[in-house]
Amino acid sequence: KQNNTVNIYEEYFDAKETDHSSEPPLAKGLAVFRDPSSVARPATSVNWHPEASSGKIAVSYSVLNFQDKRLNDPHMSSSAYIWDITNSNKPIVGIVPPSLLSCLRYNPKNLDTLVGGSCNGMISYYDLRKPNGPTGTCRPVECSAIEKSHHDPVSDVYWISSKTGHQCVSVSTDGQMLWWDTRKLEEPIDRLILETNSKAGEVTLGGSSLEYSTEAGPTKFLVGTEQGIVVSVNLRNKKTNNGITIFDTGAGKHQGSIPTIQRNPSHNKYFMTVGDWRARIWSDDLKNPVITTSYHDSYLTGGCWSPTRAGVFYVTRADGVMDIWDIGHSQNEIAYSHKVSDVSLSSISVEGNTQGGGKLVAVGDANGTVSLLEVCDSLAYPKQNEKSIVNAMFERETKREKNLEVRERDVKRARAQEEERMKIEKGEAEFDVDNQEKDELVRLEDEFFTFVNETYDDSRNE
Repeated sequence: KQNNTVNIYEEYFDAKETDHSSEPPLAKGLAVFRDPSSVARPATSVNWHPEASSGKIAVSYSVLNFQDKRLNDPHMSSSAYIWDITNSNKPIVGIVPPSLLSCLRYNPKNLDTLVGGSCNGMISYYDLRKPNGPTGTCRPVECSAIEKSHHDPVSDVYWISSKTGHQCVSVSTDGQMLWWDTRKLEEPIDRLILETNSKAGEVTLGGSSLEYSTEAGPTKFLVGTEQGIVVSVNLRNKKTNNGITIFDTGAGKHQGSIPTIQRNPSHNKYFMTVGDWRARIWSDDLKNPVITTSYHDSYLTGGCWSPTRAGVFYVTRADGVMDIWDIGHSQNEIAYSHKVSDVSLSSISVEGNTQGGGKLVAVGDANGTVSLLEVCDSLAYPKQNEKSIVNAMFERETKREKNLEVRERDVKRARAQEEERMKIEKGEAEFDVDNQEKDELVRLEDEFFTFVNETYDDSRNE
């Protein structure tokens, strides 16, 4: 007999993509991870494990305020922690550095190793397979010599593309970029001073943020500075100003330090900077920003792109609010704002990559609390043809900026030519006046001598 049983759970439209664009933007809190230290320390960096399915985040805590009283408190812990997002009660591993860690990052090639930058300028390397300490803690395998390290707190550190997978680069407000090999951390393998002009040595810029992406190029780096200026470093062009390119130092620069600089995951040619009260989007081809957001209600402390949606990015504010922008939908209005904390937010990171993820957001604040948020599907899943639409928008804005740049150059050239013409005309006029004055003097002189001669002749005749 034929089996006429029907599968009531059968899915008939598996291949059909669900459209989430009509869903209103929303975010909800899932968990809160509190710093175990008895003394409050800001969560200065949050880094997701490269494998999104692992559900782990590495959080560094440090006090970066100059002469802060907490630095002398013996009860303040120097540890950083690795948390499992399914257990907010206790961290799974405690990282014990030689000094407070200002940044901490997983190795994308070797998932059991991390590199951290300390407040005293040192770089430390950790291997979770070699904890070098009691259970539940991990001490550094290698540390840099303090006299050959940075002289200021390390702003950021990145693993870079190499054959061995052991090389990294760090930047600090002391104006140095240092390259390291974690197998031998005593001293850096290369060094670069962030100067606006290497020959004249005009100004040394302090690095406050760093960006590195192998997709954009294994020798390309982006640095945000304390002075609000964006710096691009390309090691292939080291003969030209040490490979340093300075972006806009006029109206396009930020009016303060740049805490975040990050390339767009879907379009590596474009990158975002966050500083003062605005976020700006730049192109590698232009010195000026192509898109600038409106002023926010509070000072911005950081930000990041969504790894899955090309036109969505997040910014954190000093009043504890997280703003989400969807520039593919609107460049003038914030898509969604979410109150995360009553204190200033200090760091943010979104899990996932261009292949998947984008729903979980980890936000750190000035008290050391990391809040785990889940955004709705409309903010996590890409819309139809979103990449091409956002790319067309970026190219349109870039073209507009280039046209404005050409127009400004033409206006300056015309103004200079007009000034030169006015100078020439003024010089000719002055020359004519001088000639007239000379002719008048000659005429008066002739009249004088004629009068004198006539007077002399009359006197002799008498």
